[in-house]
Amino acid sequence: MGFFDWFRSRPAAETRSSGAGYTAAVMAARDSYITGRRGVAELTGTVQTCLGLWESAFAHADVEGAPFLNRRTMALIARSAGLRGEAVFLITATGLVPAVDWSLTTRDGQPRAYRLTLPEAGGGRSVTALAAEVLHLRIGADITAPWAGTSPLHRASLTGGMLHAVEAALSEVFENAPLGSLIVPLPDSGADDMDTLRHAFRARRGATLVVEGLAQATAAGMNPQIGQKPDQLSPDLSRSMTAETLAAARDGVMAAFGVLPALLNRSATGPVIREGQRHLATWQLQPMAELLAAEAEAKIGGRVRIDVMRPMQAFDAGGRARALSAIIGALADAKAAGIDPGLALHLIDWKPED
Repeated sequence: MGFFDWFRSRPAAETRSSGAGYTAAVMAARDSYITGRRGVAELTGTVQTCLGLWESAFAHADVEGAPFLNRRTMALIARSAGLRGEAVFLITATGLVPAVDWSLTTRDGQPRAYRLTLPEAGGGRSVTALAAEVLHLRIGADITAPWAGTSPLHRASLTGGMLHAVEAALSEVFENAPLGSLIVPLPDSGADDMDTLRHAFRARRGATLVVEGLAQATAAGMNPQIGQKPDQLSPDLSRSMTAETLAAARDGVMAAFGVLPALLNRSATGPVIREGQRHLATWQLQPMAELLAAEAEAKIGGRVRIDVMRPMQAFDAGGRARALSAIIGALADAKAAGIDPGLALHLIDWKPED
């Protein structure tokens, strides 16, 4: 091959996809998948408190018709749903095996097959399974992706980011700011004595750090005999409204998890705590339990019931007792009057499962 033949045989220019192509779309979706489930707000005590309430309630729930939904598995489901918005478990002969990562194929928006990564002590292993072999709970699903759930933090990412930013800023202030430090004016002395004093105060957080002599104050144009008082170096955080911002962000995150902010109010009393528990169980946890029960029924067959209300005592016990007493009295009166008790119960919308 001659010298000029080498130029003629150069390989063709390689063509790559643009930034708006399929690869970029997949990377953007993967980034949303990761950040939505591993957000920085998960590190805050507020989020962990809400997750603890979810986890404890599900571990305490009454489960009928699904022996594999034991208390340990129910706690894992609640925590995974709180952090990821969904929980995926492989159904095996010995029980449910949680999946740490998964991908799936769909038809008409419904999952058809899964590729699961199962956790092992020596490293995860991959398993392929059909949709009928996988228990998949989803909450907060979007219409554009009904096969995937979204966590409360992902749905309220702005509030979660603000909560983390405020707590991180406060932690840096309390770690690095000269809290309790003073600048104290002292009478003039020798250079060696002043240097000794400065070294004695150095690296003592919360104590006097800087010593100002009268000669320096005079050189600055100030009267050394008037207004001699220590100068505080601690930052004034009240003007930044950090307490109000922190409380608002915390309340917003708790509301996203279905927890009433009054539940953690230091001045809350017993009735408020009970109402907070009822709200959490009625509007957040019991609907999740119904979704899980429907998913379990579709995958294993048979009737599955999951009750969160009774174990959490999320009802007015006194009110129920009075209502039961009134119903019994009304049924006795109906029977004495010759009215069918079943018809009377139907008229007041009373069902056996109530």
